[in-house]
Amino acid sequence: MGPRHIREYQAELFQKRKLSSGTVTIRLAALRFFYTKTLRRAWSVADTPYPKRTHRLPAILSQEEVTQLIDAACSSFHRTLLMTLYATGARCAELTHLKVSDVDDKRMVIHIQGGKGRKDRDVMLSPMLLEELQAHCHRLRGKPSVWLFPGNRHHSGDRPIDTKTVWHACHNAAKRASIDKGVHPHTLRHCFATHLLEAGADLRTIQILLGHGDLKETTRYLHLSQRHLKATASPLDLLKLKDRSPQED
Repeated sequence: MGPRHIREYQAELFQKRKLSSGTVTIRLAALRFFYTKTLRRAWSVADTPYPKRTHRLPAILSQEEVTQLIDAACSSFHRTLLMTLYATGARCAELTHLKVSDVDDKRMVIHIQGGKGRKDRDVMLSPMLLEELQAHCHRLRGKPSVWLFPGNRHHSGDRPIDTKTVWHACHNAAKRASIDKGVHPHTLRHCFATHLLEAGADLRTIQILLGHGDLKETTRYLHLSQRHLKATASPLDLLKLKDRSPQED
């Protein structure tokens, strides 16, 4: 197939299959890899340009809503998952692969190993979270030797839980708490960063805690922070408008 066929395929993905720009970009990237690496053929980005991605701001819960979410967890196990997500800002996959040895109560940090880009990092260990994790380990039938959150029905398996378990923990808690903002595990990561920024943490610190490779990824939280939004007055507040009399209505 030549560039014309690829453009027709791209148009079909958009117009008929109604796929998002991100999904179309992934399909095109796969084709590009096939052409350049497997077939050793030329690929022109000018002939088959990648679509512009839509950048949407994530939904952010207030601290009161995070409290409601955690309190509405279906079980103690789910409650611990939600608390760990919010306290560490870990990604869902990072959370599921936490080991007991990653919890360093001497230095009060949690080691997140093999994060995005295969990068390790340390995040703070909240005293409240440490107490919760200790209670969590005592609640498990068999004391975990490797995984902090073991899999299978009774959480006693030799493999960690899967990401679906974490997703269901968020979804069910949000439903029970009547929070209709589309809560998922990454929502608590966004809340972690935004609430830190509102509490006065600097962007560089938040970047390190989140494991972002580029500070530009972290600056998105400036658009979500109430502290920064409230610090800037609307130009409307600077106008001296006349009061509208009732007769004019």
